[in-house]
Amino acid sequence: MREQNHPHEQLNKISIAGLIITLGIIYGDIGTSPLYVMKAIVSDRLITSDLVLGGVSCIFWTLTLQTTIKYIVLTLRADNKGEGGIFALYALVKRTKVKWLLLPAIIGGAALLGEGIITPAISVSSAIEGLTERYPSINTIPIILGILFGLFALQQFGTKFIGKFFGPVMLIWFSMLAILGINQIVDDASVLKAINPAYAYNLLINYPKGFLILGAVFLCTTGAEALYSDLGHCGRKNIRTTWVIVKSALLLNYFGQAAWLLKSENGFLQGNNPFYEMMPEWFFIFGFIVATVATVVASQALISGSFTLINEAIRLNLWPKVRISYPSDLKGQLYIPSINWLLFFGCSAIVLYFQNSSRMEAAYGMTIIIGMLMSSTLLVFYMFLKRYSRLVIAAFIAVYSIVELSFFTANLEKIPEGGWISLVIATLIALIMWAWYDARKIRNSYVEFVRLTDYLDLICELKKDLSIPKYSTHLVFLTSANYDDQVESKIIYSILQKQPKRADIYWFLHVDVVDEPYRMEYKVTEITHDAVIRIDFFLGFRIAPKINLMFRKVVQDLVKCKEVDIVSRYDSLNRNQVIGDFRFIVLEKFLSNENDLPFYEKIVLDIYFLLKSMSLSEENAFGLDTSSVHVEKVPLIISPVREIHLKRVE
Repeated sequence: MREQNHPHEQLNKISIAGLIITLGIIYGDIGTSPLYVMKAIVSDRLITSDLVLGGVSCIFWTLTLQTTIKYIVLTLRADNKGEGGIFALYALVKRTKVKWLLLPAIIGGAALLGEGIITPAISVSSAIEGLTERYPSINTIPIILGILFGLFALQQFGTKFIGKFFGPVMLIWFSMLAILGINQIVDDASVLKAINPAYAYNLLINYPKGFLILGAVFLCTTGAEALYSDLGHCGRKNIRTTWVIVKSALLLNYFGQAAWLLKSENGFLQGNNPFYEMMPEWFFIFGFIVATVATVVASQALISGSFTLINEAIRLNLWPKVRISYPSDLKGQLYIPSINWLLFFGCSAIVLYFQNSSRMEAAYGMTIIIGMLMSSTLLVFYMFLKRYSRLVIAAFIAVYSIVELSFFTANLEKIPEGGWISLVIATLIALIMWAWYDARKIRNSYVEFVRLTDYLDLICELKKDLSIPKYSTHLVFLTSANYDDQVESKIIYSILQKQPKRADIYWFLHVDVVDEPYRMEYKVTEITHDAVIRIDFFLGFRIAPKINLMFRKVVQDLVKCKEVDIVSRYDSLNRNQVIGDFRFIVLEKFLSNENDLPFYEKIVLDIYFLLKSMSLSEENAFGLDTSSVHVEKVPLIISPVREIHLKRVE
């Protein structure tokens, strides 16, 4: 089964439709940052030219170094067959066989999921709070929660729908950003001198506690990691082309806000938002509506990125199996109901706890910079893998170690003020990933495999033993054995002892998740003619393992090539060429009470089986038809109690 062609491949070509869809999908966090970044920089500080010009200079160079050079130029090159994101990057670099690289992948993935909870909350809150500029007494909390509910309810329609519907809205948004900025820059073009990095240097070195302002400046580049995660949704060329438009609009607006702030030099912002304040009075209502709709549209970038991230984590055995829907026929378009509503409740809790966007800024940024540090670590190994010049690698390490560690240090101040919340969220997610991965590793290390060849004669005798009622014409087992001549001892026990299962053909299916995202191939090994057949599926880490459908396609190919006869072996049915019945056997493991485990392994396995009880069953996870599946409970005995002292009495 060769890899199929997908309509998604057209996204790698630049087109007007592709560019508009790209605007609607990926520029969520970074596109709405003008709503709160300059406000966070000035905050309760006295407005001075050093603060304003230094702040906008830091923004310019952050967007240039961090977003443009690191992500748009360098990181987008690290695609895995057109797919991006930290797990796609990990799938590439794990070929280096450096085992500890899983750690930055888990931490980075957890940080990005944590960002997906906070981003919609702060973006929508920042827009809706614009109402208080004109109506100070209005309660914005119910409005924010209502909009968030609508936003998450829309996710089930997929990013194809969202991109087509929201792309034009984002085009209007970025046009508005540029026009508002130009309107202020025309009044004071001298603000453009802040492009000179000397102003940024002066702020960080000479301004009182100027270095800590980096924590607010950093908010202008949040969303860059999600931009990389959505690479597969839009294509590299579309992202790079639209970024020219987006960056220009963002910078024009930032410089426009700076020009407006300089008019209030030696004063205080007093809780007002320069984004709304620089709007003409007659334009406010229209500007507020566009900003609100833009945040609703844009916030879904992190949400769709979270779906992609969880899907990859499941395939890489880093997350419990959950139900995944595919709302469109485009490759990479998916919807995960459980994650969607988990994010919604998380966003709602953030809104209710912090009450306003200014307080949310304290919780924002810490996990994002941690995620960026982790992706930089993996990117360095990717550069080594691709044989980049050592000079280029050394320059990358030197520059981004300074840049990202500076942002990390500046964000440390936010931890007591609310940053601890985002750290707790990311830590819990990372612990789930690690526990799920490590428990499967512990469990699999104790699975006993036997040589299938040692039992072939017995299986063939069972097939011919008419004294045993036939269990099924075709009996199908899922096996985790990597080699053709091996199978789990529990499968042999199920066939021969638990309930002797006579069948005409025994099938063993093995799913191998490969590093390529969309590979779809299979290999057939006939172990015993017309009796025992093994099929190996090689599926990419973004392919849903719909084993029932895939197995049916394989059987059809085998019948077409006359390699197997699937007509029923019952005489009456055989004469009428009726297809034989297929039954799948799924062995579901549970932790036996016989185990006497070390403390760490007991805790990890307890967490694993708790998560497993809340996740999809094995048959649903593999897309098996439940009407033809039989589930057998199998005790997992890892470390039995060595001695049981029993004394016989008369």
